[in-house]
Amino acid sequence: MILGGDLGGTKTLLALAEIDDGRLKIFRQQRYASQDYPSFDDLLAEFIPDQPNIASACFGVAGPTDGREAKLTYLPWQLSAGALEDRFGIGQVSLLNDFAAAAHGVPLVEDRDILTLHAGQPEDGAPRVILGAGTGLGVAGLIWQDGACRVIPGEGGHFGFAPQTPQQGELWRWLQAQYGRVTVEDIVSGPGLSRIFTFLSGQQRAPEEISQAALAGSDQQASAALRLWLECYGAFAGDLAMHWLARGGVYLAGGIAAKLLPHIDAAPFTDAFLAKREHRELVKKMPIRLLTVEDLGLRGTLARATQQR
Repeated sequence: MILGGDLGGTKTLLALAEIDDGRLKIFRQQRYASQDYPSFDDLLAEFIPDQPNIASACFGVAGPTDGREAKLTYLPWQLSAGALEDRFGIGQVSLLNDFAAAAHGVPLVEDRDILTLHAGQPEDGAPRVILGAGTGLGVAGLIWQDGACRVIPGEGGHFGFAPQTPQQGELWRWLQAQYGRVTVEDIVSGPGLSRIFTFLSGQQRAPEEISQAALAGSDQQASAALRLWLECYGAFAGDLAMHWLARGGVYLAGGIAAKLLPHIDAAPFTDAFLAKREHRELVKKMPIRLLTVEDLGLRGTLARATQQR
């Protein structure tokens, strides 16, 4: 039996699975509101109160980790692999950055769950990059090494934000006055969408309300906020694509984009992605693919836990 978990600032997904004839069989999966629990130990004790015999476990956490210790960026949760092994009788526990976990899940996504936003000219064996905006902004890379795919975790969401238009410059100045250093995650995230809406309208609204209003076309300020958000997201994704030389593709995982982009015009994103001056032809060859599954990170942790057996 193996255990996987995707631990985020908003939600936590957990699953118990078994390996049956070489195939992964999930027999229990549950979603929790992360902020309802003072610690991850409390949440896990509720999920496995009978403490079954678990050979290995892997948890993707929304924050940096060395593989054995981790602290979530937006929750007071602190995890120790050793302590989890001892308390719950788990054979081996590993901790991954949440987007490193998502990257491990990419090979498990079926074609029907992939939406191509820009076809490009993908190259087999070339580096790929995965990113996604939710409570925060996650980034990871995938490279081929010694005949296998290797995941490179990172904290790219905390890069400094680089304005590309006069409007984005005004947004940067507005945020800089409040926070000092302005990161990409301050803008390209769920809370970032709310900040953009406040910047444009002077009003405060939750990202879900802004998204729904933009989809319905019932609020011009919401539509303008979403467009600016997509422009910032696309520009950053294009920068990452150049940094990684991601000729294998750029993958957008979950979060707001997965809910919105299948239903709206993706041009603000793709146009900003391609707007790289003399390097436009370079990034034009890099595919942009949207992963519409919501449990990508969970799949990645189960895959990793399977390898640990």
